[in-house]
Amino acid sequence: MHIHILGICGTFMGGIAVLAKAAGHKVTGCDANVYPPMSTQLEAQGVTLIEGFDPSQTALNPDIYVIGNVISRGNPLMEEILNRGLPYISGPQWLAENVLQGRWVLAVAGTHGKTTTSSMLAWILEYAGLAPGFLIGGVPQNFAVSARLPQAPASAKSKEDSKSISPFFVIEADEYDTAFFDKRSKFVHYRPRTAVLNNLEYDHADIFEDLAAIEKQFHHLVRTVPQAGLVVSNGKQASLQRVIDKGCWTPVEKFGSDTDWQAVNPQTDGSFDVTFAGKLQGHVAWDLLGEHNRMNALASIAAARHVGVSVEVAIEALAEFKNVKRRMEIRGVVNGITVYDDFAHHPTAISTTIAGLRSKIGNAVSNGARILAVLEPRSNTMKLGVMKNALPASLAEADLIFCYGANLGWDATEALAPIKHKASVYEDLESMVAAIAAAAKTGDYVLAMSNGGFGGVHQKILDALQEKSA
Repeated sequence: MHIHILGICGTFMGGIAVLAKAAGHKVTGCDANVYPPMSTQLEAQGVTLIEGFDPSQTALNPDIYVIGNVISRGNPLMEEILNRGLPYISGPQWLAENVLQGRWVLAVAGTHGKTTTSSMLAWILEYAGLAPGFLIGGVPQNFAVSARLPQAPASAKSKEDSKSISPFFVIEADEYDTAFFDKRSKFVHYRPRTAVLNNLEYDHADIFEDLAAIEKQFHHLVRTVPQAGLVVSNGKQASLQRVIDKGCWTPVEKFGSDTDWQAVNPQTDGSFDVTFAGKLQGHVAWDLLGEHNRMNALASIAAARHVGVSVEVAIEALAEFKNVKRRMEIRGVVNGITVYDDFAHHPTAISTTIAGLRSKIGNAVSNGARILAVLEPRSNTMKLGVMKNALPASLAEADLIFCYGANLGWDATEALAPIKHKASVYEDLESMVAAIAAAAKTGDYVLAMSNGGFGGVHQKILDALQEKSA
């Protein structure tokens, strides 16, 4: 089959391209901005990329066009496809019909932590010898790729025997809408046997009017999980309890304090004990920080147990988990100043990310370790200003805040007024970098948070620090 993917350079659609190519399909694609790293990754896979959406691409005559959710009416190539009555399908539906069908799907949904938890779960299954397939919205460093088909387990007698291929597939299950012609959440297509509900808060203000609208989509997901399956749910969240109360025909295991799965005795090095049904299961010793990552771990352990991985093996696997790129990733250290890159963009994620770093480095008053938070409110929800009033509280544990306020529909200076004594807003990236370099001193931690490239700010800060120390 020849598929032509519109919007191929997004992480999800790029992952579909990788899977389709590995499955033996001919894959071509186009996007408005074809550039590294996704372009080089896809070209290395033998995928032909085209810049833009010219209607002449219909001359490729693919068997079907796979449409990403960045494509909207008015797109010239999409209009040509519609006018000529050519076959098209959404990315999630194509994936469900051509990759996920007949497999044991483990889907990880939630407002926060989907990428990290999916990566943990895939790694636990890999460590246990189950050789799962996966599609994750980031690059798990244990694998160095964001997507792959299920493999033949090391114990398989013949790697050519189709029956030896792993039945398991881990997928990051996004609640964002599927396509312009299918406004259901992507995850409704996946029909998981094991479903993780990591958490649920209001987000995606560009497509959901309120939290209840998102809860409805989560309930659509719950309705697809079979009786023989398992729902692993965050027991601390009333929103997820409301989802389950709407109707659930599947066993539920909850994680968090006072639930089935608990993380207890957390240590300053990030390690903690795991209990299930009140009984000690083992001790997780790893490099990750913060309560949010302990919750991610509990969800992963519970989901892996459902497919037969013992808690003991799952805990061993987590000791070797290397996290995901752009999740508290150290980009460099100059003159004792450490620069981190993190994907946090929702106030809750910002708060938990800062709290995790604070738990590692201690209090600035006692040891002088300061956190310089560098923020780009870039997501659609943040640009709409829906979460602006929650920003001051989310940044409370940072010592200095530098906010990039360009291209916002609201006044960032006004929003950060409650913490104006330590917050500054910049319309120019270079000016902000200069201010950060001037303020930073040995022992500081610079934490850059954005769900985009942030104009390469991490390297710019490192370069500016290097010039300052020269």
